[in-house]
Amino acid sequence: FGIITPNGLHFERHHQGWYNIDPNKHRLMINGLVKNEKVFTMNDLMRLPSVSRIHFIECGANTGLEWGNVAVPTVQYTHGMLSCCEFTGVPLSTLLDICGADLKKGKFILAEGGDGSGMTRTMSMEMALDDVMVAWAMNGEMLRPENGFPIRLVVPGVQGVSWVKWLRRIEVGDMPYATKDEAIHYIDLMPDGLHRQYTSIQECKSVITTPSGGQQLFDKGYYNVSGLAWSGRGKIKRVDVSFDGGNNWRTARLETPILTKALTRFNIDWVWDGSPTIMQSRAIDETGYVQPTIRQLRAVRGTRSIYHNNAIQSWKVDTNGEVSNVQVG
Repeated sequence: FGIITPNGLHFERHHQGWYNIDPNKHRLMINGLVKNEKVFTMNDLMRLPSVSRIHFIECGANTGLEWGNVAVPTVQYTHGMLSCCEFTGVPLSTLLDICGADLKKGKFILAEGGDGSGMTRTMSMEMALDDVMVAWAMNGEMLRPENGFPIRLVVPGVQGVSWVKWLRRIEVGDMPYATKDEAIHYIDLMPDGLHRQYTSIQECKSVITTPSGGQQLFDKGYYNVSGLAWSGRGKIKRVDVSFDGGNNWRTARLETPILTKALTRFNIDWVWDGSPTIMQSRAIDETGYVQPTIRQLRAVRGTRSIYHNNAIQSWKVDTNGEVSNVQVG
């Protein structure tokens, strides 16, 4: 229900597990192409002007198992590496300003986490100065250890791996850093054998959650079909729903609030006559981007990737009311 993910249900993805950090001892260093390299304590950070915003976070591998064919049965498995929360923290732009970041030479930043894998990610300075924050709270309480306590990056609209947890250092540099987690992981292997690096924006996407794979319709008649839509480029403008495998579409209702780079819930009326049905949802964001079919996506990207699959999801309702995962055009 709604769009906010309770803290205890937020999805987890770790590269070397997670652990407890003493916030009184934790430090955040900002170095590189800055006038004044600084080390911030938690008290330093929390004394600064803070902001609170609601955003989704999605793992780049969400729905990744479906690139080749139907792989998993339920929406929890196909789309479950997705959450939406209210994050509170200090804008990264504030910290970069305090340190006197060189905005002429410094075109990129490197964010480094304190986990065992030394997770590091590059992002453009343009992105860093936009809506990125160093967050310490989620849904009104301090971050939990599994979510990056005491601080993590919040990078709205960008794949979750860039939301570096247990954040301990930010370096300003003049070129991308090409660390292992952006040179050999979280890349898109293209049909010609080349791979695309630094894919970051989570493109417009949607999924029907009720009814969906593994669920059961017990009677013919009226159903309120509902789901979620999101886009890393801004707000959701419209969601269309098809009950015949994409031949005909109807516009769904969007529930408020409709926020930028956040989940938007949609719903639509449907009367099931007991015949086999293929249900799909198709989202359009405020830039005009239209969620593609799996066929359209494969025509450009092939089938060898495990990342960044934002294709239309299809659910089949059988005559006995059973709902299953299928792939249609």
